[in-house]
Amino acid sequence: MRKRLQVTGFVVQAVIAVGLLVGLSSAINAQQPASTEVKIDNFSFGPATLTVALGATVTWTNRDDIPHTVVSNDGVFKSKTLDTDEKFAYTFTKAGTYPYFCSIHPKMTGKIVVQ
Repeated sequence: MRKRLQVTGFVVQAVIAVGLLVGLSSAINAQQPASTEVKIDNFSFGPATLTVALGATVTWTNRDDIPHTVVSNDGVFKSKTLDTDEKFAYTFTKAGTYPYFCSIHPKMTGKIVVQ
């Protein structure tokens, strides 16, 4: 009888430990910011407005046949001129709204919302 109680107690403790580890793993994964991509194509940023979590890294990729830039209106970030398939990435460390444009084609605009 005593051995059965010890085994049952061990199984219960093991189940609780596994449950805690699974919950902790989910919490850690939920806190890690996602990386998100904006495609530059056909003289536009897609998506035009992107909402990301604080700490997220956004990567812009030029899929167009001509060069473009990514420049925030307030000067927080600025890419070099991006040729076809070149990328620019920026990590957002402050919440807020970040409108941006292409300095070569100023009618091309986009916005990153950081929450």
